[in-house]
Amino acid sequence: MRFGPVSLDQAEGAILAHSEHVADGRLRKGIVLGSEQIAALRAAGYAAVTVARLDAGDLHEDDAARMLAEAVHDDASGIARSPAFTGRVNLTAERPGVVCIDAGAINAANAVHPMITVATVPDHHQIRAGGMMATVKIIAYGVPEVAVRQAAKAARGALRLAVAQYRTASLIITDTQGGPGDKGSDAIAARVTGLGMEMVGTVICAHDTDALARAIVAATGDIVLILTGSATSDPQDTAPQALREAGGQVIRFGMPVDPGNLLFLGQLSDRPVIGLPGSARSPVLHGADWVLARVACGLPCGADVIAGMGVGGLLKEIPSRPQPRRATHR
Repeated sequence: MRFGPVSLDQAEGAILAHSEHVADGRLRKGIVLGSEQIAALRAAGYAAVTVARLDAGDLHEDDAARMLAEAVHDDASGIARSPAFTGRVNLTAERPGVVCIDAGAINAANAVHPMITVATVPDHHQIRAGGMMATVKIIAYGVPEVAVRQAAKAARGALRLAVAQYRTASLIITDTQGGPGDKGSDAIAARVTGLGMEMVGTVICAHDTDALARAIVAATGDIVLILTGSATSDPQDTAPQALREAGGQVIRFGMPVDPGNLLFLGQLSDRPVIGLPGSARSPVLHGADWVLARVACGLPCGADVIAGMGVGGLLKEIPSRPQPRRATHR
């Protein structure tokens, strides 16, 4: 591609590089200059303008963006592509879910040519319907077609949307004397419905191993969520032990994500069971969001996966903690 100032006599058919003011308003950058635009520029007193001209073998920015976006999308279900405009195509989620990204493929595409770019949300980002998953942007007005094809080959199928594989969830809340009761149940229900699932019932029972075990067995949701009135501070504490008594198993107690350290993940037959820390009563981003989203969408979420969540797992400082993590000076 050739770029630079040219006289108006040489500008017809070129791409206007910078927006210019004329009598009828403004000629926007990126338009192809025709005789009418040249006349308007001349009438406004311009003798020259800065333009871009595509060489043989170059693709226009919109054609390049469209080609690369089609490769990244690669007919993955649940993802919509916007029309190409000013060298950009946005990829958005048609349903709520979790964004799954092949980071190596995206990096390889971005390494082909500095004018060819793909930007995405983080891998395993939970997204709402209509949320942007990625944007393809061609920075220059044109790029070599061979480079676009190389980038498209590298990025093919790099983006997909995992959606909920379970239909319903149940919430069991244990109650203690003077405890929080059902506080926070709305925030937890919002997490469930935000994944496109249905909350099919909230049950309150005594904070007691036997009572909780019975409630776990009786729960009707495809996923069982447990929110205890007293913090679960050990793998043998009330909620994990109640799951074992109900015939289930604890897969992982504790996670390197804050807030969310005291979460546990278990299984009862073919139903996932998630023990929620008291901090999950808040609607702020929480380790519970990471685990629930992965579990609900059928993504790997065993002990090893949870153990690997520590990098980036410091989600939010909570100044109201009784034991603040940041030292204070006396």
